[in-house]
Amino acid sequence: MENTTIPTASPALKLEIKKLILTTLKISDVTVEEIEDSASLFENNPVLQLDSVDALEIVMALQRNYKVHIDDQNIGRFIIKSVDSIAEFIVKEQAKTAGNLPSK
Repeated sequence: MENTTIPTASPALKLEIKKLILTTLKISDVTVEEIEDSASLFENNPVLQLDSVDALEIVMALQRNYKVHIDDQNIGRFIIKSVDSIAEFIVKEQAKTAGNLPSK
């Protein structure tokens, strides 16, 4: 029987993503604890206040570090909306490449 369980993102992965964002964007005045998993990284975020250039840097870092590909800019906006959405995307992509999920 094929494993069709949809994997979930671990707290460790979310922490890793937060660290990656802070390191990539060279943000030193914000801690990982200040970044909420479900909060938007861009819209009305009083902690980070990221812009479109930051978004590109985050996408490149995610692709480099997690070997995922975000080809469509419109889809990318939803993927990098929050730490939760990034983590969910990474887990699904890694499951696909591992053969645990069917590709769409």
